[in-house]
Amino acid sequence: MSQKTTLLLLLLALVCARMSEPGCSNLGQPALPSLFSEGDINIGAVFSLHREEQVKIHPFNSKPIPTSCIRLNLHEFQFAQMLIFATEEINNSTDLLPNITLGYQIYDACSSVTLAIRSGMALMNGYEETLAETSCSKPPLVQAIVGESGSSPSIGIASTVGPFNIPVISHFSTCACLSDKKKYPTFLRTIPSDYYQSRALAQLVKLFGWTWVGAIRSRNDYGNSGMATFIEAAQKHGICIEYSESFFRTDPREEFQRVIEVMKRSTAKVVVAFVAQGDLIPFLNEMAPHNMPELQWVGSESWITSRSIAETKQFNFLKGALGFAITKAKLDGLWDFLVNVHPSKSPNNSLVKEFWETSFQCSFEKSQNTTALCTGSENLSTVQNQYTAVSELRISSKVYTAVYAIANSLHNIIEDEKSLTNKSSRADFNPLKVLEYLKKVRFTAKTGEKVYFDAKGDPAARYELVNWQPGEDKTLQFRPVGVYDTSLPTNHQFILNHEQIVWVRGQTEEKSLCQCAVTAVPQAPGRQHRKEGLSAVMTVYHVQMERSVILQILMTAFHVIWSSGLMKIKIDVC
Repeated sequence: MSQKTTLLLLLLALVCARMSEPGCSNLGQPALPSLFSEGDINIGAVFSLHREEQVKIHPFNSKPIPTSCIRLNLHEFQFAQMLIFATEEINNSTDLLPNITLGYQIYDACSSVTLAIRSGMALMNGYEETLAETSCSKPPLVQAIVGESGSSPSIGIASTVGPFNIPVISHFSTCACLSDKKKYPTFLRTIPSDYYQSRALAQLVKLFGWTWVGAIRSRNDYGNSGMATFIEAAQKHGICIEYSESFFRTDPREEFQRVIEVMKRSTAKVVVAFVAQGDLIPFLNEMAPHNMPELQWVGSESWITSRSIAETKQFNFLKGALGFAITKAKLDGLWDFLVNVHPSKSPNNSLVKEFWETSFQCSFEKSQNTTALCTGSENLSTVQNQYTAVSELRISSKVYTAVYAIANSLHNIIEDEKSLTNKSSRADFNPLKVLEYLKKVRFTAKTGEKVYFDAKGDPAARYELVNWQPGEDKTLQFRPVGVYDTSLPTNHQFILNHEQIVWVRGQTEEKSLCQCAVTAVPQAPGRQHRKEGLSAVMTVYHVQMERSVILQILMTAFHVIWSSGLMKIKIDVC
């Protein structure tokens, strides 16, 4: 018998053995939740609990080992605990979903679009290793999904689960592209769309008379879409963009350095940064050693209230930064809940152990390095980091309102079915029905926020304008200097307190508002003139400078340069 025939017979035997087994078995690795609690009704969540997945090269001669992730993200871990806090609060309520327990399945996307999609599929199908004939006819594992933080992962999840009518409610995905109901019919969010923020930034730049600016952005859906909308709005206001550069957190150093050189050579003294926090930090690390010119930074909501950036003293060149932030919120009882998280309460959960080790820079395992040994007696109430910070809750509160939006929708379904059938039996839930009720939900959260969604699945846009001012400890502090609220009448949407703003040079008056460059070009060779060349740069200080006044200044400059013996003048006006 030939070798080929033997191999063929072995393959047939394997196929026959598979066919004789009941059902189908999963050939890949099961996608398991990082945190979970079963309830009568379950909701899903996808957060980037780690900053990146550990890349492994598979030799294709053995079964691949499960994907592992590195660098725990404390802010995202707070998001996960906020979801748990909200579900436990609802489960202890006698007014909302009484006698019904709300459960959760929380997945880790590790800042990866691929893993975010995989998590979404797991939340639809569950994670059974063996599938039966009835597996495809079962309802989804969850009634709705909270997440993701990034716009690109949310696009992946919404595209995957949307055809199955599963609602996705994001707390931090702001790309205006997600408002497209033809592409993402089941997507909603509790954070405003960048449609409003980008236009508000353009209005802000116009208000201060900055007509010559530079622009940097994240090279992803968030940055590309947000910056495109800003540039479109800015150009309508007569604002010129000297450069527009993009980068991503995984770019090589050479790419960061290239963008930095563009900024150093630029004549624009204002830079608009529509950048995700995770992309901006490595970029600023590369920028810090450079002797950069003083720039007026205008930032997007992703980084403009980042404590990790503001409290890094080598980033003090960001002093005077302005940007629109999500409004602050306060939740009673949250801090006590957060500091009571302990590995002993989840002894089999490796994520909670990793969180503890990250918070206290210790290890539960003995190792040869100098890391201290964790004892479990460490006290979270003594720690100040992104996880324990609850003074503002600008983004975390949006997780809270997302959970309550789902709970209120479920509650309304129950109440409506009771009124129709006069029975107290459990309502028939399905994601499509939950989606329809989510679109109509309206309530006031304990944070004081009025929660509802418009036809595009977006909430009302309300921002706080913050200014980075030096504190007593020489770190930068966020000071509110204005409000932008689209729910107010048009003439009252933007309220600004000029007197409270501190600028990059520390002054309290706006300067360098419009820069007009006037360059004198020497006449043709042969004619005698007193100077080889002359250049003058003038700065106009008034916010609402009339064009006639600017023209008068330019004509004066023309006269000065002409009288110096020069024939030709090149005037660049943005």
